[in-house]
Amino acid sequence: MSERRLVVEALARVEGEGAMHVTLRDGRVEDVRLRIYEPPRFFEAFLRGRRFTEVPDITARICGICPVAYQVSAVNAMEDACAIDVPDGVRALRRLIYCAEWIESHTLHVFMLHAPDYLGYSGAIEMARDHADVVEGALTLKKTGNELLAVVGGREIHPINQRVGGFHRAPTPAELAPVAERLKRARELAREAVRFTASLPVPELEQDYEFVALCAPDRYAIEDGRLRSSGGLDLDARRYEEHFAEEHVEHSTALHSRLRDGGGDYLVGPLARYALSSDRLSDVAREAAAEAGLGPVCRNPYRSIVVRAVEILYAVDEALRLIAAYEPPDPPAVPVAPRAGAGCGWSEAPRGLLWHRYAIDEAGAILEARIVPPTSQNQARIEHDLRDCVERFASLDDDELRARCEQTIRNFDPCISCATHFLRLTVDRR
Repeated sequence: MSERRLVVEALARVEGEGAMHVTLRDGRVEDVRLRIYEPPRFFEAFLRGRRFTEVPDITARICGICPVAYQVSAVNAMEDACAIDVPDGVRALRRLIYCAEWIESHTLHVFMLHAPDYLGYSGAIEMARDHADVVEGALTLKKTGNELLAVVGGREIHPINQRVGGFHRAPTPAELAPVAERLKRARELAREAVRFTASLPVPELEQDYEFVALCAPDRYAIEDGRLRSSGGLDLDARRYEEHFAEEHVEHSTALHSRLRDGGGDYLVGPLARYALSSDRLSDVAREAAAEAGLGPVCRNPYRSIVVRAVEILYAVDEALRLIAAYEPPDPPAVPVAPRAGAGCGWSEAPRGLLWHRYAIDEAGAILEARIVPPTSQNQARIEHDLRDCVERFASLDDDELRARCEQTIRNFDPCISCATHFLRLTVDRR
């Protein structure tokens, strides 16, 4: 028997830290474990006792990359608990700020974190030496998303303008007009991003994913919707726990999600959204997807980078549509009185479904909080894909296998700071 050990002390170009251990015996994969070893962050615990109105600002601090997702899921849940409906103008503004986050977050991942894997570079700086125009365009695209986020949210990082019931202040059309002009240029850059990602070399691979995502009849779901799956689920937010469970695993401080009743792992994120709602993309996004050869469903995880680029294009196009139709909601928020009870809400973070549940008392104090981020939902599926990766590429040398494993993980754009943190890699070959 031969023995071979491969160790990666820290995975670059993901959010957070952790470790992975792979055991091969006589050339066959015996075990794959994605070990998340950082301590829990206790957001759910220290939300208890806080006022229900504080949730958007506190939960935004869970992630500096996708704070809007945490805010929107939180306000959706609190408004459900308080039995209020916000007007269409507020919903449109939430969708607009969410488009801003999709633009900046997806652009960061596609160009700075993931694209170097496909071209053999160690990072975006090295890639920029040979592809300066691509990186410069990406920086412009990301900056445009950040500018829109600042106008609607009050600032680029951890925006402060959202509240339960709406917004503290609605931006004026005059404030949005200059961003709209930059979005027109960004739309061209996003179209080029789809072409660029479609040209990247990818392994031929089809995975049998159970796709899970929010869907809506008249739009590509972002800020709300009903949960649907390729296996036939059709749920509102209050029924999530009936069908999904989280489990502790020995090797990780992050929970693993699974479908109940033996359903196993599932996939959330761009591939799932696209598979379930590609027909609801805008015309320009559908055309770009067709030109990229995606088809109505994509099951190749290494082409998730192309789907993310299509979603960037969609978010830019949707932001322009929303701004063109924009009328400031007056008032920007509806009054919300607390009542004893529980509420659930969700939205589609760039990385996938983000579900919140809160119980409050009659005075509005939080009694219980539960947050299920997309990365913890994908955790078991990441391990599944890693096992397939090692089986397919076990003959590669250590450096090549390490690179392929890291690329596989980055297919999921894991945000381990949300679920906990990320990655040291150890491979034992026995």
